[in-house]
Amino acid sequence: MQIEGKRALITGAAGGIGRAIAALYLRSGARLFLVDRDAARLDDVIGALAAEAPGRVDGCALDVTEEDAVHRMVSAAQESLGGIDVLVTSSGAISETEIEDMPLSEWRTILGANLDAVFLACRAVLPIMKRQGAGRIITISSQIGQRGAPRFTHYAAAKAGVIGFSKALAREAAPFGVLVNSIAPGPVLTSFNKNLRSETLDGTAAALPLGRAAEPEEIAGAALLLAASPHGDVFLGQTLGPNSGDVMP
Repeated sequence: MQIEGKRALITGAAGGIGRAIAALYLRSGARLFLVDRDAARLDDVIGALAAEAPGRVDGCALDVTEEDAVHRMVSAAQESLGGIDVLVTSSGAISETEIEDMPLSEWRTILGANLDAVFLACRAVLPIMKRQGAGRIITISSQIGQRGAPRFTHYAAAKAGVIGFSKALAREAAPFGVLVNSIAPGPVLTSFNKNLRSETLDGTAAALPLGRAAEPEEIAGAALLLAASPHGDVFLGQTLGPNSGDVMP
């Protein structure tokens, strides 16, 4: 799959899925600008990947839910890479609360981290891609946004919003050569879910038709497909589901 020389901006790059996508892109020939709010973890990721490919990995730590920070992110990525061919929005947050116990602040935090951040990044990057006449935008949603889950009404609403947003943006951006798609993973073996209740985590893998959760590297392949040519050239407004069979549309 050809992404040799492509310039990729990846948010949430210190997380399990973001890091796996960054590593696969780098090994497939891309140049990277990586972003995460966790500066220490991001430094570790950039250091490890830069050791593999000196001069092809850069990045900065910031909060992608903040409008001014996103503008700084895009400016820095442009300066570093000379343009942006691929945007992957892999940042996010999760919590677990019954709706009657959920404060508005928690609702807004989860919506902001998972939906506002996608809107801000896409809005900032799209003009660049339109001027180039080409680009790929890949949002990371979730199977919970497709099927729902108790105690995750806020997260489900946010991720369903990401899917709907991606479909609408795909129609808006396609005439300019920009292809927008989403990836909706199922359970993935990362630290993202570490603060969820034990009863939620227990038995999750066994309930999946495949019988196990995914490794981050197994999600990254979908992101490579959607960024590559010619393999990803006719994917538009799609939601790919590497979810161990949890959702079968």
